[in-house]
Amino acid sequence: MTDSHRFEVWAPLAGRVEVEAGGRHALEPVDGRPGWWAADVAGAGHGTDYGYVLDGADEVLPDPRSPWQPAGVHGPSRVYDHGRFAWTDAHWHGRPLAGSVLYELHIGTFTPEGTFDAAIGRLDHLVDLGVDAVEVMPVASFPGRNGWGYDGVHLWAPHEPYGGPDGFKRFVDAAHARGLAVVLDVVYNHLGPDGNRLGAFGPYFTDAYPTPWGQAVNLDRDGADEVRAFIVGNALMWLRDHHVDGLRLDAVHALADHGAVHVLEALAAAVAGLSAHLGRTLFLIAESDLNDPRLITAREAGGYGLDAQWNDDVHHALHAALTGERQGYYGDFGSTATIAKALTEAFVHNGTMSTYRGRHHGRPVDRLRTPASRFVAFLQDHDQVGNRASGDRISATLSPGMLKAGAALLLLSPFTPMLFMGEEWAAGTPWCYFTDHQDPALGRAVSEGRAREFAGHGWQGEVPDPQDPDTHRRSVLDWDEPGKPVHRDVLDWYRALIALRRATPELTDPRLTGTHVETGDRWLVVRRGGRPDGGGVVLAVNLGDTPELLPVPGVTELILAADPLVGLVDGRVSLPGSSAAILR
Repeated sequence: MTDSHRFEVWAPLAGRVEVEAGGRHALEPVDGRPGWWAADVAGAGHGTDYGYVLDGADEVLPDPRSPWQPAGVHGPSRVYDHGRFAWTDAHWHGRPLAGSVLYELHIGTFTPEGTFDAAIGRLDHLVDLGVDAVEVMPVASFPGRNGWGYDGVHLWAPHEPYGGPDGFKRFVDAAHARGLAVVLDVVYNHLGPDGNRLGAFGPYFTDAYPTPWGQAVNLDRDGADEVRAFIVGNALMWLRDHHVDGLRLDAVHALADHGAVHVLEALAAAVAGLSAHLGRTLFLIAESDLNDPRLITAREAGGYGLDAQWNDDVHHALHAALTGERQGYYGDFGSTATIAKALTEAFVHNGTMSTYRGRHHGRPVDRLRTPASRFVAFLQDHDQVGNRASGDRISATLSPGMLKAGAALLLLSPFTPMLFMGEEWAAGTPWCYFTDHQDPALGRAVSEGRAREFAGHGWQGEVPDPQDPDTHRRSVLDWDEPGKPVHRDVLDWYRALIALRRATPELTDPRLTGTHVETGDRWLVVRRGGRPDGGGVVLAVNLGDTPELLPVPGVTELILAADPLVGLVDGRVSLPGSSAAILR
């Protein structure tokens, strides 16, 4: 242990603050920092358990900025010295988002062990696949052992059952050693209901805005300056102390902030400053359902200056066309024309009428000035799989040919593609919604609410109980599958597409204006680079059941085919049903 440790906490409403750390020690107000209390405690170094006591209460509260929660969300905080970890990535300077392929994974189901260290053992698979960055679902400490992570309550402390702060650092260090960047999913729009004690310390929340999760995070009311600093400081902590390369910001449309400088703009400016200081590429990716390109417009041009945003419209266009589903928001999608619009304009809803919403939705993207790489596109992700009643992947219903066609449309699109773990081999395991709430009443409410939700939609099949441990176990990837013939065939296709994308400049060209699409009822011809009438790389896709003979002017070479019956004759490509071909 070090000789002393400085404890600091923001508790503006308290008249007296103490820290319990091998005894009870009084904190003093900090000059020039209203609401802050601090004290140096001798002997309280790395590994010391501690908590705060407000106004002489009996309860000892965990630290709002706790870096380590070894006994769970209700246990004491523990002092953690970031300087003790022996990093080996001194020569790692990050990698740009543009040109990258992302891979979303959940630590708790990526391997049977569900730990950071076990996930390290599978990183070589990702290197062989050809991806450039892993996007890790939230690891901030949440109640119980198993969960998606979006109900985290200790935003500064990596989940102990995964391996805690040292385990996460080992994972990031190992990824960098293999040339993989690490993106971390963080949640600033709400906290989970179990173990959230921030409100005891100060005005972290407000009733001014309604949210699906209860009180909104206080971003623009009395005391909001320190709450905003808490969020920005947390983001910088992950990037600086855990060497993370980027952050995925969950549901930013739920950040209610009516101040002149939105918290996202402030966050983007702070991250840009840290990137300059560290000499390392850092980036921010937003999840938003607003279809608003101002998120990724430069701050100098009046935008928020984020580096990228998820694009649900690409997913919806592909999913609806491949599966034929038209329920809910898929009702606005399904035709090849919507795929063409998504590939050339980024948003399908860019000021158009949304029948699902009953109103016009979205805003046009400036196709001349906005790089397509600022949009993260996907065929599957945790939400679009896990929020289905039974957590079924599209591989549960689509043929290998249709899966290959969808993969080609995604991976050869102008956007930054993202895969969801197991997608690359058409995983046979579902990925369900699962929780492990320790509060019996909360767990029961979640289970009953899930069943009631889908019954209300008229769902007749099974709705796995989120609290049942078997629901989690069923969602764990089966690593024997990639070696089996059908799965290996799909995996080889994904590897070939990613290798082609990496080797071909036209396929990483970020210009939206460089993509041209022709469509029929169930077919598309996508040309990347060149002109609409010739040149570049051509992707021909048949989503129908019957063969198609499509003209492809100027094409002289078949590069890659999803079906051995694909043929190229006299400037026309012959495509069997449910197939795809890449030509030059």
